[in-house]
Amino acid sequence: MTDNILSNVMGRDMAVDLGTANTLVYVRGRGIVLNEPSVVAINVKDGRPVAVGSEAKRMLGRTPSHIQAIRPLKDGVIADFEVCEKMLRYFIHKVHQRRWAKPRMVICVPSGITGVEQRAVQEAAEFAGARKPAYIIEEPMAAAIGAGLPVQEPTGNMIVDVGGGTTEVAVISLGGIVSSQSVRVGGDELDDAILQFIKKEYSVALGERTAEEVKITLGSAWPLEEELTAEIRGRDLVTGLPKTILTSTTEIREALAEPVSSVVDAVKVTLDKTPPELAADIMEGGIVVTGGGGLLLGLTERLQAETGMPIRLATNPLQSVAMGAGQSLEEFEALKGVLFSSTSH
Repeated sequence: MTDNILSNVMGRDMAVDLGTANTLVYVRGRGIVLNEPSVVAINVKDGRPVAVGSEAKRMLGRTPSHIQAIRPLKDGVIADFEVCEKMLRYFIHKVHQRRWAKPRMVICVPSGITGVEQRAVQEAAEFAGARKPAYIIEEPMAAAIGAGLPVQEPTGNMIVDVGGGTTEVAVISLGGIVSSQSVRVGGDELDDAILQFIKKEYSVALGERTAEEVKITLGSAWPLEEELTAEIRGRDLVTGLPKTILTSTTEIREALAEPVSSVVDAVKVTLDKTPPELAADIMEGGIVVTGGGGLLLGLTERLQAETGMPIRLATNPLQSVAMGAGQSLEEFEALKGVLFSSTSH
């Protein structure tokens, strides 16, 4: 009973999937309560946040000179510490109405993160109001728990988490990561590849948001049964005027070839480093793909063709990392082994 009162006073435990593209917050006992873009619009004159999340994302590429829309995370790590802390604080307060709530917090980080980057994440959380110590869980581990893989069993489970800034590939057994590969290629890289391709082929500049829409509607990693064409609008680099061009799924697939190959290679390298016993388990259980980038059309087919392994997409690829981190809160004692705290490192 006292524990309940204490948790009400201290603030509900929460897990944060601090993603390059989106931040999700899971509150213990309530599930995912917030899912917003990791974007902050700052007033340059006094450094105050004008908008955070969806509202700020709508401002990307559309702000007057004194307002700057910033994405504080790049490649899965904090690129702008102050802005990231403001964003976290905003999200914590949005979930906890009480100003002095100090929730216990679990935060997801990429597996290839350095010690310095890890401290930055923990400090940002503690500054933003989390109770010390802030716990850290590696993204592939969280994604595997969230995708319902038996991570505590002595069998090999393989997860491929294609996020906004990084792709995490890991083989997990007995609650630990046996072999992993973290490449800084994700949804952002795919958007960028489309921008560069259209610029080179058509001398047309696209906005970030347009590139993302093109990726979602026309992007693919494997030939489609029916190739599509669509019109996209941008600015002609020669005349400076708006221009509409016609492009197709075949062309966009060519634009995405390089970043998609990096993801495929990361999977192959990880398989190559996996002990034979576990590789046999993976052959049987298949590889699970999760993360927003996993929704790219034909990615599972492409991975299947290149690795010869059965591949399946997680049930809820956009939320599995947050769900897994939340699970580690719900079953804190059972899953404590997969978390790191600032004191244990």
